[in-house]
Amino acid sequence: MVGARPAIVTRGNARAPRGLPYAEPVLLSDRDIRAHVESGRLGIDPFDPQMVQPSSVDVRLDGLFRVFNNTRYTHIDPKQRQDELTSLVEPAEGEPFVLHPGEFVLGSTLEVCSLPDDLAGRLEGKSSLGRLGLLTHSTAGFIDPGFSGHITLELSNVANLPITLWPGMKIGQLCLFRLTSPAENPYGSSSVGSKYQGQRGPTPSKAYLNFQS
Repeated sequence: MVGARPAIVTRGNARAPRGLPYAEPVLLSDRDIRAHVESGRLGIDPFDPQMVQPSSVDVRLDGLFRVFNNTRYTHIDPKQRQDELTSLVEPAEGEPFVLHPGEFVLGSTLEVCSLPDDLAGRLEGKSSLGRLGLLTHSTAGFIDPGFSGHITLELSNVANLPITLWPGMKIGQLCLFRLTSPAENPYGSSSVGSKYQGQRGPTPSKAYLNFQS
C-alpha cells in the first residue's frame, strides 16, 4: 500500500522498523572506550589510558590558536572566503595563551581523533573550567561517524578576568555513542560535504563552501 508505515519491532524502550539492521544506541563506558581503542576501531593519538573517565575520555589542549583580526574586515560574511579573518599564533615554549574577557579564539585538541562508521562523538567542556568561565565550544560539539583529525575548539571567556590556557592541559571530554547501525555515508565519504576531514590544528571556518553549487 502506498504510504503505508513500516511494521515496528519493539525492543526494550526503543523501536525499529521491522527488517532493518538494529542495535540500541548507547553511550560507551570506560571499558568499551578502552576496548575500541585497543582493537584499533577508535583512534585517539596520543592515547593515555589515564584520560579515560567512566563514560568519556579527556582530551588536551594543543599549543596553536587562531585569533581574529578584528580590523581586517568590516564584518564577518559566511558567504565570502575571508582568508585574513584569523591568524595562527603559538605561545612561547613554557608560556600560556591568555584569553581575555569576551574574547573568542579557535584552539584544537592535542589528540587526533578518528571515529569508525558506527560511532558518533560529543565534545563537552570540563566542569572545573566551566566554573571559571571558560566555554570549550559555541555550537559545534558534535562529531560525525567517520571523522578523522584534530577537533577544533571554539574557546570563549565569559568571566570578568583573563584566563590562562596552558598547552597540554585537559580542555574537554569526548563522549562516544554507538549508532543504531553504521552510517551509510560516513563523514569523509565522497557523497558528503566533509569540509574538515583530516584537519590539523585549529581550522578556520569554511562556511563559504555551503554557498557554492
